[in-house]
Amino acid sequence: MLTIGLISDTHGLVRPEVFDALAGVDLIIHAGDVGPADVLIELATIAPVRAVWGNTDAPGRPDLVERIDEMFEQVRVVVTHGHEIGSPNPPRLVSAYMHADVIVYGHTHQQIITRAARRMVINPGAAGARRFKLQPCVAKLYIDGRKADAELIQLLPDDIDVEALLTEE
Repeated sequence: MLTIGLISDTHGLVRPEVFDALAGVDLIIHAGDVGPADVLIELATIAPVRAVWGNTDAPGRPDLVERIDEMFEQVRVVVTHGHEIGSPNPPRLVSAYMHADVIVYGHTHQQIITRAARRMVINPGAAGARRFKLQPCVAKLYIDGRKADAELIQLLPDDIDVEALLTEE
């Protein structure tokens, strides 16, 4: 089985919780809005890293690609930031990437794992600074032959009151 750590929208911040959340993964894929190259260097201390560029990343960076479209075992995975289709959501992404079994995107900062038209669509959420009252999050994608599964992992220290954070103004 292959375990891929999914992260997005760090905007230059690698939270300490990311290291525990993604410990033991075989690969980390960043779905854009990385921030400085130091983010990828930090993540590479956990596992090898591949990354796509987002709308806030400088185009032409050699450490970022526009899209990842690759077979992992027997599962076709497409990774994009999502901004190229305007306001990304699962139906739009499935329409744009019909050949994919799993579509990973960022941009909206809204964590989601859903199935649409027999495809898994994952947004690991934003792992950087909290914005839009959304909880920082990453995800893991598990691939075993032709099967894919995923889980979201919230990035909060154990001693923080999640309810209080989610109701903050």
